[in-house]
Amino acid sequence: MYLTGDVKKEIFKKHGKSDTNTGISESQIALFTYRIAHLTEHLKTNKKDFSTQRALLKLVGKRRRLLDYLKKRDIERYRAIIKALKLRR
Repeated sequence: MYLTGDVKKEIFKKHGKSDTNTGISESQIALFTYRIAHLTEHLKTNKKDFSTQRALLKLVGKRRRLLDYLKKRDIERYRAIIKALKLRR
């Protein structure tokens, strides 16, 4: 499996305040970004996998909504996560 508990803890530790704080927006955005990158690579080789394509679009939408929420609540945290994950916007 591509997303083990160790990988999740590392993502949460890097982008959240601790490895057990999984509810903070930055850690959720980072986790979604990791999953989006994995699904994108999968779709490059499996172009007709439409269920994965739908899952990818749903994940992108979730990440977009979280980023919009963070932008509305705290612009500095939003800018920091955009810079840390190298997302364009």
